[in-house]
Amino acid sequence: MSQYNIDEEVEEIAGGEFEREPVPKSKLKGWKTFIGMYAGEHAAGTEFMIGPLFLTAGVSAFDLIVGLLIGNLLAVLSWRFLTAEIAVKNRLTLYFQLEKICGKKLVTGYNLANGILFCFLAGSMITVSATAVGIPFNMPMPKLTDTMPNGLTWIIIVILIGTVISIIAARGYDTVSKAADWMSPIIVVAFLACGIVALNQLGVTSFADFWNIWGEGAEPFPGQIKYTFWHVVIWSWFANGAMHVGMSDLSVFRFAKEAKAGWTTAAGMYVGHYMAWIAAALLYAVYLKSPEAQTFLSNGEAPPVAPGPLANNAIGIFGIIAVVLAGWTTANPTIYRAGLAFQAILPKLSTAKVTILAGAVATIAGLFPAFAMKLLGFVALYGFILAPFGAIIVFEHFFYKKAGIIKNYAESANLSFNISVFWAWAISFGLFYFISIKFDVFLSFVTLPAWLLCGILFLFFSKRFQK
Repeated sequence: MSQYNIDEEVEEIAGGEFEREPVPKSKLKGWKTFIGMYAGEHAAGTEFMIGPLFLTAGVSAFDLIVGLLIGNLLAVLSWRFLTAEIAVKNRLTLYFQLEKICGKKLVTGYNLANGILFCFLAGSMITVSATAVGIPFNMPMPKLTDTMPNGLTWIIIVILIGTVISIIAARGYDTVSKAADWMSPIIVVAFLACGIVALNQLGVTSFADFWNIWGEGAEPFPGQIKYTFWHVVIWSWFANGAMHVGMSDLSVFRFAKEAKAGWTTAAGMYVGHYMAWIAAALLYAVYLKSPEAQTFLSNGEAPPVAPGPLANNAIGIFGIIAVVLAGWTTANPTIYRAGLAFQAILPKLSTAKVTILAGAVATIAGLFPAFAMKLLGFVALYGFILAPFGAIIVFEHFFYKKAGIIKNYAESANLSFNISVFWAWAISFGLFYFISIKFDVFLSFVTLPAWLLCGILFLFFSKRFQK
């Protein structure tokens, strides 16, 4: 029997999500499914935060507009020729694939870190949605420097939003995908409308006016670092580094009929990580001209970044709805991924139960605004931590024959802890994190070198230890 001709009994054992089996042919999905999911996930809550945060980092017009164009292209190419290519060959989740290579004990630590980091990211999106839901209740909005919950209203709203999102994610991939298909067109239209209204509010009548919104850049806000062209290119490439070069989206593209589905990520990158980031930046540019923002700036403080009020100022109630839905469409698949990570650690629990667990962790994280307000730095950190593990899969997949090593060695040798993987990751992570801290190097700048070194060291150590 072909590995893909899996009968219904396997689906029942796997809880319908095939966590420890290849996805059968009968469950493969066309490219339209992935367009909806990626457009929904990447024209979403993070975009309402990241666009304004670029302004707080003092980017110039050229750095932002051209830098994002190039960085997002590199991300799409990474998804297409690495993630999707490997996913359709093996049709396994990231977690089960790593277990075959690393061994169960080693991959347990990775799964725990991966699941928790995804929960924190989902939590920041719950924060974003809460800034919209709180508007009718006159809820105080979190400031750029806030770390703790700012009141009982905030806590109640975050818990309610987190509960709804967790229930949707727990219903599985099909429900997550359908939710994205339904919400993403609304969100995309809202971003476009916000951008157009903001341009009008800023008095933009020509491309020169548009360009001059950023101009040659400015000094970063207090507590923020200055972003240059290369900051924008590299950061936007590796903003989803854990998902493409880090191979997390093996769990998504294992459902694709062909590797060409990887091109659908362009819908997320150029609608979400280009148009939506710029539109959100325009909303914040409008706010920065307000008396409230000027008061903060004159006092040497960073004005708050609250997506709900920004969108409400542009397009009213539609903006509020869009921010809520945008938070959901990012948090839903992120909690789904976190649930898969936890399910690999707790295989006796159903996918639904571990996804609810992930949702609870994300909701708790959402109570703390720091995850959203420091999103640029957090995204760079979680990509740097997780991406090198993807290099293990990539280098083994493409080079194991040339290197003369055994594929899926932990499974073949019945190992629970593949020391080659551990040392490859530990050395690459430790070396480049030290360089980042010691020499104050932007963390995203060392993500690619760490990824490459991890893959090379894995082949070297595997050749040595397998002998």
